[in-house]
Amino acid sequence: MKSLSSEVEQKYVIGVNWADRWQIYQRLQELDIPCWCQTNQPLQVEIDNPLAAIQLWCVMQQCTASRQDLIWNLERSWQSRYRKS
Repeated sequence: MKSLSSEVEQKYVIGVNWADRWQIYQRLQELDIPCWCQTNQPLQVEIDNPLAAIQLWCVMQQCTASRQDLIWNLERSWQSRYRKS
């Protein structure tokens, strides 16, 4: 019997540029997120908890967002963190 806190594993096919696929695969491996990347096949990722989903989103943003979008997100984070009350 599974406990209420058990997580559900979901497998996703990630549609990314072939040039970015290897970099994303390597970073997900470093984060211990199960993923597979075969020759001429899309990247597949297994997400089994909310943290893994957030990490996948962050890796995808880092690799696919424009430089200006990354700068804007960083500045917004700094402003919200250091905003005076």
